[in-house]
Amino acid sequence: MKPLVFHLPGDEDFADGLIRALGAQRAALQLHRFPGGESLVRLDADVTGRTVVIVASLAQPDAKALPLLFAADAARDLGATRVLLAAPYLAYLRQDRRFNTGEAITSRTFAALVSTVFDGIVTVDPHLHRYRSLGEVYRVPTRVVQSAPAIAAWVAAHVDRPVLIGPDAESEQWVQEVARLAGAPFTVLQKIRRGDKDVEVSLPDTAALADRQPVLIDDIVSSARTMIQAIASVRSVGLPPPVCIGVHALFAADAYHALLAAGPQRVVTCDTVPHVSNGISVVAPLATAVQELMEAGAP
Repeated sequence: MKPLVFHLPGDEDFADGLIRALGAQRAALQLHRFPGGESLVRLDADVTGRTVVIVASLAQPDAKALPLLFAADAARDLGATRVLLAAPYLAYLRQDRRFNTGEAITSRTFAALVSTVFDGIVTVDPHLHRYRSLGEVYRVPTRVVQSAPAIAAWVAAHVDRPVLIGPDAESEQWVQEVARLAGAPFTVLQKIRRGDKDVEVSLPDTAALADRQPVLIDDIVSSARTMIQAIASVRSVGLPPPVCIGVHALFAADAYHALLAAGPQRVVTCDTVPHVSNGISVVAPLATAVQELMEAGAP
């Protein structure tokens, strides 16, 4: 039987693409909030004997986590053979150790909760730092989709003579791969972060940027301060306004408008988090990863 695809509110477009790519069947997930603040979750489909895929981009995760867990647990209780999470953006990975006394290591706690109700997880470019893989914290099979091929294809199609620029040393391996796939040179800036909104970015190597269109790339754009500082660095050496590309468009508060005010040529993001800047789709590779996970668990 075809898999059933449910989605949380706001993830309609991504779910539509996934349904088409998988040849799956759409199913409605009904959410209701009682006056006391509790949630009612209802699956409007018979899931007995079916594989269930729940699409949930987990930006702003606290409001989504309980309905997501309730929906997955209900699907299992109602007879689904497997319940998979398609999370284009997977939250709660940054707190991978106790930075200050008494802090919860939320990445472990969140992973433990999700692993109790899902049979597998697919996500795009998780923000792994000290963890080598999702398997270190999640107890169920996982698949990780790389956005680099989709970004490289977009750059090759939309930017003449690009030079790719990573915001910091951590981004070098990732930006290098995008550059390789796009057939373009790259450089990496040095970043000094003093606080959530206090970031200093070094000037790029101007020799590598000569006669090129700069393309700034970052995985998570939240406060956008890193990208804004990088735009200033690029412009200060007389280069044209850069194209700014982000994988996960978190954009806290007025960050998107602040980024536009900094004067980029264009801002474009992957569709892992619904946002007006979305222009690079990762639906197809994520669908392939979901299909692989389904086939791996098939009897």
